[in-house]
Amino acid sequence: MPDTEAGRRHRLRDRLAALDADAVLVTRLVNVRYLTGFTGSNAALLLTADDAVLATDGRYVLQSAAEAPDVERVIDRRCGPALLARAVARGARRVAFEAHDVTVEGLESLRAAAEPVELVALGHAVEDLRQVKDPGEIALLREACAMGDRALADLLPTVRPGQTEREVARRLEELMRDHGADAPAFDTIVAAGPNSAVPHHGPTDRPLERGDFLKLDFGARHRGYHADMTRTVVVGKHVEAWQEDLYVLVRAAQRAGREALVPGADVRDVDAAARTVIHDAGFGEHFSHGLGHGVGLEIHEAPLLGYEATGILAAGTPVTVEPGVYLPGRGGVRIEDTLVVRDDGPELLTLTTKELLTLG
Repeated sequence: MPDTEAGRRHRLRDRLAALDADAVLVTRLVNVRYLTGFTGSNAALLLTADDAVLATDGRYVLQSAAEAPDVERVIDRRCGPALLARAVARGARRVAFEAHDVTVEGLESLRAAAEPVELVALGHAVEDLRQVKDPGEIALLREACAMGDRALADLLPTVRPGQTEREVARRLEELMRDHGADAPAFDTIVAAGPNSAVPHHGPTDRPLERGDFLKLDFGARHRGYHADMTRTVVVGKHVEAWQEDLYVLVRAAQRAGREALVPGADVRDVDAAARTVIHDAGFGEHFSHGLGHGVGLEIHEAPLLGYEATGILAAGTPVTVEPGVYLPGRGGVRIEDTLVVRDDGPELLTLTTKELLTLG
Protein backbone atom coordinates (compact mmCIF):
# COMPACT_ATOMS: atom_id res chain seq x y z
CA MET A 1 0.00 0.00 0.00
CA PRO A 2 2.63 2.59 -1.04
CA ASP A 3 0.08 5.42 -1.23
CA THR A 4 -1.08 4.65 2.31
CA GLU A 5 2.42 4.71 3.76
CA ALA A 6 3.30 7.82 1.76
CA GLY A 7 0.36 9.61 3.35
CA ARG A 8 1.55 8.59 6.80
CA ARG A 9 5.04 9.91 6.09
CA HIS A 10 3.53 13.17 4.88
CA ARG A 11 1.72 13.59 8.20
CA LEU A 12 4.92 12.91 10.12
CA ARG A 13 6.74 15.55 8.10
CA ASP A 14 4.44 18.11 9.65
CA ARG A 15 6.40 17.57 12.88
CA LEU A 16 9.66 18.68 11.31
CA ALA A 17 8.76 22.36 11.36
CA ALA A 18 7.51 22.18 14.94
CA LEU A 19 10.85 20.72 16.04
CA ASP A 20 12.89 22.98 13.73
CA ALA A 21 14.47 19.76 12.46
CA ASP A 22 15.92 18.91 9.07
CA ALA A 23 15.09 15.20 9.34
CA VAL A 24 13.47 12.50 11.44
CA LEU A 25 15.21 9.21 12.23
CA VAL A 26 12.73 6.41 12.98
CA THR A 27 14.26 3.31 14.59
CA ARG A 28 11.33 1.49 16.25
CA LEU A 29 10.65 -1.40 13.90
CA VAL A 30 6.88 -1.21 14.32
CA ASN A 31 7.00 2.46 13.37
CA VAL A 32 9.24 1.76 10.38
CA ARG A 33 6.66 -0.79 9.25
CA TYR A 34 3.83 1.69 9.71
CA LEU A 35 5.60 4.31 7.60
CA THR A 36 7.02 2.07 4.85
CA GLY A 37 5.35 -1.35 4.89
CA PHE A 38 8.69 -3.10 5.52
CA THR A 39 8.45 -5.99 7.99
CA GLY A 40 12.07 -7.06 8.44
CA SER A 41 13.86 -7.38 11.77
CA ASN A 42 16.53 -4.74 11.18
CA ALA A 43 15.67 -1.34 9.75
CA ALA A 44 15.54 2.40 10.22
CA LEU A 45 13.98 5.24 8.25
CA LEU A 46 15.32 8.72 7.57
CA LEU A 47 12.62 11.19 6.62
CA THR A 48 13.33 14.69 5.31
CA ALA A 49 11.07 17.31 3.82
CA ASP A 50 11.41 15.85 0.33
CA ASP A 51 12.54 12.23 0.55
CA ALA A 52 12.54 9.02 2.57
CA VAL A 53 15.40 6.55 2.89
CA LEU A 54 15.03 3.06 4.34
CA ALA A 55 18.08 1.26 5.70
CA THR A 56 18.26 -2.49 6.26
CA ASP A 57 20.83 -5.25 5.86
CA GLY A 58 21.72 -7.75 3.17
CA ARG A 59 19.19 -10.34 4.29
CA TYR A 60 16.36 -8.09 3.18
CA VAL A 61 17.46 -6.78 -0.23
CA LEU A 62 14.59 -8.45 -2.09
CA GLN A 63 12.03 -8.16 0.71
CA SER A 64 12.58 -4.45 1.23
CA ALA A 65 12.27 -3.80 -2.51
CA ALA A 66 8.97 -5.67 -2.60
CA GLU A 67 7.45 -4.24 0.59
CA ALA A 68 8.72 -0.64 0.33
CA PRO A 69 9.07 0.05 -3.39
CA ASP A 70 8.47 3.79 -3.14
CA VAL A 71 11.40 4.69 -0.86
CA GLU A 72 15.12 4.84 -1.51
CA ARG A 73 17.10 2.07 0.19
CA VAL A 74 20.49 1.81 1.85
CA ILE A 75 21.88 -1.65 2.60
CA ASP A 76 23.94 -1.38 5.78
CA ARG A 77 23.59 -3.45 8.96
CA ARG A 78 24.19 -0.38 11.16
CA CYS A 79 20.94 1.20 10.00
CA GLY A 80 20.66 4.22 12.27
CA PRO A 81 24.27 5.40 12.07
CA ALA A 82 24.32 4.82 8.30
CA LEU A 83 21.29 7.03 7.82
CA LEU A 84 22.62 9.74 10.10
CA ALA A 85 25.92 9.79 8.22
CA ARG A 86 23.89 10.26 5.06
CA ALA A 87 21.97 13.12 6.68
CA VAL A 88 25.25 14.81 7.62
CA ALA A 89 26.54 14.43 4.07
CA ARG A 90 23.37 16.14 2.82
CA GLY A 91 23.81 19.09 5.16
CA ALA A 92 21.40 18.26 8.00
CA ARG A 93 22.09 20.17 11.19
CA ARG A 94 19.26 19.05 13.48
CA VAL A 95 17.71 15.56 13.46
CA ALA A 96 14.83 14.33 15.61
CA PHE A 97 15.12 10.72 16.78
CA GLU A 98 13.05 8.25 18.79
CA ALA A 99 14.72 8.70 22.17
CA HIS A 100 12.29 6.26 23.80
CA ASP A 101 13.63 3.50 21.54
CA VAL A 102 17.39 4.13 21.56
CA THR A 103 19.63 2.63 24.24
CA VAL A 104 22.49 4.55 25.86
CA GLU A 105 24.96 2.58 23.76
CA GLY A 106 22.88 3.19 20.66
CA LEU A 107 22.82 6.91 21.34
CA GLU A 108 26.61 6.94 21.52
CA SER A 109 26.74 5.27 18.11
CA LEU A 110 24.32 7.81 16.68
CA ARG A 111 26.29 10.72 18.07
CA ALA A 112 29.50 9.34 16.61
CA ALA A 113 27.86 9.11 13.19
CA ALA A 114 26.06 12.44 13.46
CA GLU A 115 28.82 14.84 14.44
CA PRO A 116 28.17 17.80 14.28
CA VAL A 117 24.41 17.27 13.91
CA GLU A 118 22.25 18.11 16.93
CA LEU A 119 20.01 15.22 18.00
CA VAL A 120 16.65 16.13 19.54
CA ALA A 121 13.90 13.91 20.89
CA LEU A 122 11.04 13.28 18.49
CA GLY A 123 8.73 12.07 21.24
CA HIS A 124 5.98 9.57 20.47
CA ALA A 125 5.01 11.27 17.24
CA VAL A 126 4.60 8.09 15.20
CA GLU A 127 2.70 6.32 17.97
CA ASP A 128 0.38 9.33 18.11
CA LEU A 129 -0.29 9.01 14.38
CA ARG A 130 -0.97 5.31 14.77
CA GLN A 131 -3.81 5.80 17.27
CA VAL A 132 -6.42 6.64 14.63
CA LYS A 133 -6.65 3.82 12.11
CA ASP A 134 -7.52 4.13 8.45
CA PRO A 135 -10.27 1.95 6.92
CA GLY A 136 -7.76 -0.65 5.74
CA GLU A 137 -6.36 -1.07 9.23
CA ILE A 138 -9.83 -1.36 10.73
CA ALA A 139 -10.67 -4.04 8.16
CA LEU A 140 -7.63 -6.07 9.20
CA LEU A 141 -8.55 -5.73 12.87
CA ARG A 142 -12.12 -6.75 12.09
CA GLU A 143 -10.85 -9.87 10.31
CA ALA A 144 -8.50 -10.71 13.20
CA CYS A 145 -11.34 -10.39 15.70
CA ALA A 146 -13.58 -12.60 13.56
CA MET A 147 -10.89 -15.29 13.56
CA GLY A 148 -10.93 -15.24 17.35
CA ASP A 149 -14.72 -15.38 17.49
CA ARG A 150 -14.79 -18.39 15.18
CA ALA A 151 -12.01 -20.17 17.07
CA LEU A 152 -13.82 -19.70 20.40
CA ALA A 153 -17.08 -20.95 18.90
CA ASP A 154 -15.29 -24.12 17.83
CA LEU A 155 -13.50 -24.54 21.16
CA LEU A 156 -16.25 -24.12 23.73
CA PRO A 157 -18.33 -27.20 22.84
CA THR A 158 -15.21 -29.36 23.28
CA VAL A 159 -14.16 -28.12 26.74
CA ARG A 160 -14.62 -30.73 29.46
CA PRO A 161 -13.55 -31.25 33.08
CA GLY A 162 -10.19 -32.98 33.24
CA GLN A 163 -8.63 -31.04 30.41
CA THR A 164 -5.71 -28.91 31.53
CA GLU A 165 -5.36 -25.17 31.11
CA ARG A 166 -2.39 -25.81 28.86
CA GLU A 167 -4.35 -28.19 26.64
CA VAL A 168 -7.18 -25.70 26.23
CA ALA A 169 -4.74 -22.88 25.40
CA ARG A 170 -2.94 -25.00 22.82
CA ARG A 171 -6.20 -26.00 21.14
CA LEU A 172 -7.48 -22.41 21.08
CA GLU A 173 -4.30 -21.24 19.38
CA GLU A 174 -4.52 -24.06 16.85
CA LEU A 175 -8.09 -23.09 16.03
CA MET A 176 -7.13 -19.45 15.49
CA ARG A 177 -4.53 -20.58 12.98
CA ASP A 178 -7.07 -22.89 11.35
CA HIS A 179 -9.27 -19.84 10.81
CA GLY A 180 -6.50 -17.87 9.13
CA ALA A 181 -4.48 -16.24 11.90
CA ASP A 182 -0.77 -15.78 11.27
CA ALA A 183 -0.15 -16.40 14.97
CA PRO A 184 -1.66 -15.67 18.37
CA ALA A 185 -1.62 -11.95 19.08
CA PHE A 186 -0.04 -12.63 22.50
CA ASP A 187 0.47 -15.48 24.96
CA THR A 188 -2.99 -16.97 25.44
CA ILE A 189 -4.37 -16.81 28.98
CA VAL A 190 -6.40 -19.81 30.15
CA ALA A 191 -7.11 -19.64 33.87
CA ALA A 192 -9.41 -22.02 35.74
CA GLY A 193 -10.83 -21.99 39.26
CA PRO A 194 -8.71 -19.97 41.70
CA ASN A 195 -6.27 -19.22 38.88
CA SER A 196 -8.94 -17.06 37.22
CA ALA A 197 -8.32 -14.56 40.04
CA VAL A 198 -4.82 -13.92 38.62
CA PRO A 199 -5.22 -11.24 35.91
CA HIS A 200 -2.36 -12.50 33.69
CA HIS A 201 -2.15 -16.14 34.70
CA GLY A 202 -0.08 -18.38 32.44
CA PRO A 203 -1.66 -21.76 31.54
CA THR A 204 -0.52 -24.70 33.67
CA ASP A 205 -1.23 -28.42 33.93
CA ARG A 206 -4.06 -27.78 36.40
CA PRO A 207 -7.11 -29.79 35.28
CA LEU A 208 -10.41 -28.04 34.81
CA GLU A 209 -12.98 -28.94 37.47
CA ARG A 210 -16.74 -28.67 37.54
CA GLY A 211 -17.80 -25.37 39.02
CA ASP A 212 -14.62 -23.54 37.91
CA PHE A 213 -14.68 -20.12 36.43
CA LEU A 214 -12.69 -20.45 33.19
CA LYS A 215 -11.16 -17.21 31.93
CA LEU A 216 -9.99 -17.12 28.29
CA ASP A 217 -8.01 -14.07 27.16
CA PHE A 218 -6.73 -14.44 23.60
CA GLY A 219 -6.53 -12.94 20.15
CA ALA A 220 -5.45 -13.58 16.58
CA ARG A 221 -2.72 -11.71 14.73
CA HIS A 222 -3.58 -11.06 11.11
CA ARG A 223 -1.19 -9.33 8.70
CA GLY A 224 0.44 -7.54 11.62
CA TYR A 225 -2.76 -6.46 13.39
CA HIS A 226 -3.68 -7.77 16.83
CA ALA A 227 -7.10 -8.72 18.17
CA ASP A 228 -7.93 -9.02 21.87
CA MET A 229 -10.91 -10.59 23.63
CA THR A 230 -11.68 -12.13 27.02
CA ARG A 231 -14.62 -14.28 27.95
CA THR A 232 -15.26 -15.98 31.30
CA VAL A 233 -17.41 -19.11 31.43
CA VAL A 234 -18.28 -21.79 34.00
CA VAL A 235 -17.17 -25.39 33.63
CA GLY A 236 -20.19 -27.62 34.21
CA LYS A 237 -23.85 -26.69 34.27
CA HIS A 238 -24.16 -25.44 37.85
CA VAL A 239 -23.46 -21.78 38.56
CA GLU A 240 -23.16 -20.71 42.18
CA ALA A 241 -24.89 -17.53 43.32
CA TRP A 242 -21.64 -15.68 43.99
CA GLN A 243 -20.43 -16.49 40.48
CA GLU A 244 -23.65 -15.20 38.93
CA ASP A 245 -23.49 -12.00 40.99
CA LEU A 246 -19.84 -11.38 40.15
CA TYR A 247 -20.42 -11.97 36.46
CA VAL A 248 -23.44 -9.66 36.33
CA LEU A 249 -21.40 -6.94 38.05
CA VAL A 250 -18.48 -7.16 35.62
CA ARG A 251 -20.83 -7.26 32.65
CA ALA A 252 -22.52 -4.07 33.88
CA ALA A 253 -19.16 -2.37 34.33
CA GLN A 254 -18.07 -3.46 30.87
CA ARG A 255 -21.26 -2.08 29.37
CA ALA A 256 -20.69 1.25 31.11
CA GLY A 257 -17.14 1.42 29.75
CA ARG A 258 -18.30 0.65 26.22
CA GLU A 259 -20.99 3.31 26.36
CA ALA A 260 -18.42 5.91 27.46
CA LEU A 261 -16.42 5.45 24.24
CA VAL A 262 -17.27 8.64 22.40
CA PRO A 263 -15.03 11.01 20.42
CA GLY A 264 -13.68 13.70 22.70
CA ALA A 265 -13.93 11.61 25.87
CA ASP A 266 -11.09 11.84 28.36
CA VAL A 267 -9.53 8.38 28.76
CA ARG A 268 -9.74 8.70 32.55
CA ASP A 269 -13.46 9.33 32.34
CA VAL A 270 -13.93 6.16 30.29
CA ASP A 271 -12.03 4.19 32.92
CA ALA A 272 -14.08 5.83 35.66
CA ALA A 273 -17.36 4.90 34.00
CA ALA A 274 -16.61 1.22 34.47
CA ARG A 275 -14.58 1.49 37.66
CA THR A 276 -17.35 3.35 39.50
CA VAL A 277 -19.77 0.48 38.90
CA ILE A 278 -17.36 -1.95 40.52
CA HIS A 279 -16.39 0.43 43.32
CA ASP A 280 -19.97 1.18 44.24
CA ALA A 281 -20.65 -2.55 44.54
CA GLY A 282 -17.86 -2.84 47.12
CA PHE A 283 -15.28 -4.56 44.90
CA GLY A 284 -13.08 -1.61 43.95
CA GLU A 285 -9.94 -3.08 45.49
CA HIS A 286 -10.37 -6.19 43.34
CA PHE A 287 -10.21 -4.30 40.02
CA SER A 288 -6.45 -3.91 39.87
CA HIS A 289 -5.65 -2.77 36.32
CA GLY A 290 -6.64 -0.17 33.78
CA LEU A 291 -9.81 -0.50 31.76
CA GLY A 292 -8.18 -0.99 28.37
CA HIS A 293 -5.70 0.00 25.72
CA GLY A 294 -5.30 0.67 22.05
CA VAL A 295 -4.64 -2.19 19.63
CA GLY A 296 -3.14 -2.34 16.17
CA LEU A 297 0.35 -3.23 15.03
CA GLU A 298 1.03 -3.87 18.73
CA ILE A 299 -1.22 -5.62 21.21
CA HIS A 300 -0.77 -2.79 23.70
CA GLU A 301 -0.48 0.67 22.19
CA ALA A 302 -1.81 4.16 22.74
CA PRO A 303 -4.22 5.24 24.00
CA LEU A 304 -4.39 3.73 27.45
CA LEU A 305 -7.69 3.80 29.31
CA GLY A 306 -6.80 4.11 32.98
CA TYR A 307 -7.21 6.13 36.12
CA GLU A 308 -3.75 7.69 35.67
CA ALA A 309 -3.75 7.84 31.86
CA THR A 310 -3.96 11.02 29.81
CA GLY A 311 -5.46 11.71 26.44
CA ILE A 312 -8.65 12.31 24.49
CA LEU A 313 -10.32 9.71 22.31
CA ALA A 314 -10.72 10.36 18.59
CA ALA A 315 -13.06 8.72 16.13
CA GLY A 316 -11.41 5.79 14.36
CA THR A 317 -9.42 4.67 17.39
CA PRO A 318 -9.62 0.95 18.27
CA VAL A 319 -9.45 0.16 21.99
CA THR A 320 -10.23 -2.65 24.37
CA VAL A 321 -12.66 -2.41 27.28
CA GLU A 322 -11.80 -5.10 29.84
CA PRO A 323 -12.88 -4.60 33.45
CA GLY A 324 -12.32 -7.45 35.86
CA VAL A 325 -12.94 -8.44 39.46
CA TYR A 326 -10.54 -10.95 41.00
CA LEU A 327 -11.21 -12.67 44.32
CA PRO A 328 -8.04 -14.38 45.59
CA GLY A 329 -8.50 -18.07 46.31
CA ARG A 330 -11.96 -18.16 44.72
CA GLY A 331 -11.91 -16.93 41.15
CA GLY A 332 -12.31 -13.93 38.91
CA VAL A 333 -14.21 -12.57 35.96
CA ARG A 334 -12.95 -10.43 33.10
CA ILE A 335 -15.00 -9.50 30.05
CA GLU A 336 -13.17 -7.82 27.19
CA ASP A 337 -14.07 -6.55 23.75
CA THR A 338 -12.18 -4.77 21.01
CA LEU A 339 -14.14 -1.78 19.72
CA VAL A 340 -13.63 1.22 17.45
CA VAL A 341 -14.59 4.70 18.64
CA ARG A 342 -17.17 6.10 16.23
CA ASP A 343 -19.21 9.31 16.03
CA ASP A 344 -22.47 7.33 16.19
CA GLY A 345 -21.40 4.93 18.95
CA PRO A 346 -18.62 2.37 19.29
CA GLU A 347 -18.30 -0.36 16.67
CA LEU A 348 -17.98 -3.78 18.30
CA LEU A 349 -15.40 -6.02 16.61
CA THR A 350 -15.51 -9.02 18.98
CA LEU A 351 -18.97 -10.49 18.61
CA THR A 352 -19.04 -13.54 20.90
CA THR A 353 -21.93 -13.36 23.36
CA LYS A 354 -21.35 -11.86 26.79
CA GLU A 355 -24.04 -14.02 28.40
CA LEU A 356 -22.66 -16.33 31.09
CA LEU A 357 -22.07 -19.66 29.36
CA THR A 358 -21.80 -23.07 31.04
CA LEU A 359 -19.75 -25.87 29.52
CA GLY A 360 -19.71 -29.64 29.68
